Amino acid sequence: MLTLRSIFFTFLLPGTVTVVIPYFVVFGGHIDRLESWTLWHYLSLLPIIVGAGILFWCVWDFAVAGRGTLAPVDPPKHLVVRGLYQYVRNPMSVGVVSILFGEALLFWALSLLCYTIVFFIITHLFVVLYEEPALQRQFGGSYEAYRRGVPRWLPHVPHESAV
Repeated sequence: MLTLRSIFFTFLLPGTVTVVIPYFVVFGGHIDRLESWTLWHYLSLLPIIVGAGILFWCVWDFAVAGRGTLAPVDPPKHLVVRGLYQYVRNPMSVGVVSILFGEALLFWALSLLCYTIVFFIITHLFVVLYEEPALQRQFGGSYEAYRRGVPRWLPHVPHESAV
């Protein structure tokens, strides 16, 4: 059942943010395609692929280590500090921003770049105003120690005492 919930919320949340909304932002709901692919188009796939890999790795860790999903209505029951969470506190959001940035490059769409920036600002406010206080209440001292040792957005090499 947890696997089905994880799949559902992955399609619903990051799927909407990285596929459905960008489709309407770039194409206005009309089907379009790239006429010819250049080296630039192929290089722009790199942040998309890396971002998708980050996202799926984190969804896996949330399910296996956290016993929950990425949805705020069905969060992990255990603090997840393994995998990419050793390097940055919000790797899922970093993955989504990477995907969006790659899409902005792929379609050379300023509107999609602006959407990416707005998404990041909204995500940052959500993390600071809701998620971090909620995690502090739920996990107490263990989250506080994790928060002190692992940065919010920019990855770093973990220290032994970080978690």
